[in-house]
Amino acid sequence: MRPQRACRGFTLVELLVVLVLIGSLVGLAVLGGGFAGPARELRGEAERLAGLIGVLAEEAVLDNREYGLRIDADHWQVLAYDGGRWAPWEDRPAQRFPHGVQASLEIEGRPLRVAGAKGPAAAAPQVLILSSGEISPFRLELAERRAAGLRLELSSDGFRLPRVQTLGAGG
Repeated sequence: MRPQRACRGFTLVELLVVLVLIGSLVGLAVLGGGFAGPARELRGEAERLAGLIGVLAEEAVLDNREYGLRIDADHWQVLAYDGGRWAPWEDRPAQRFPHGVQASLEIEGRPLRVAGAKGPAAAAPQVLILSSGEISPFRLELAERRAAGLRLELSSDGFRLPRVQTLGAGG
């Protein structure tokens, strides 16, 4: 005769402890990562723009092609110079800024109005990314419209790639 072994499962208390641990870890992950709030969207958009300008600067030198960035009140667009006119890069449509974001632009220290130009001026870029490796000296401020909102600056002196800096932060 063989000795009888008891088949043992998990107790209710053990299952509850495991569920509490899993719930706590999920809660920490959600709080640590946060939700995609306005400030997080704004920072993501600024980082995306800085990265894109870096890629365009490399591509401009490698392809011997001129690129430009058109910034309007509520959107931005990458343009490429085809020898006769500026056209949307790879036929990509304009990208909208996140909801509740306002943009202000300075080129070589002079503020520009970014109110959404109409007509032929609408197709001209304000920031040039040249095949020589130069970028128009610019300062783009992206800010939440609320009073205590996050304010970020994306800037370049004309030779270095743009960096994102925090100017002020709210809640």
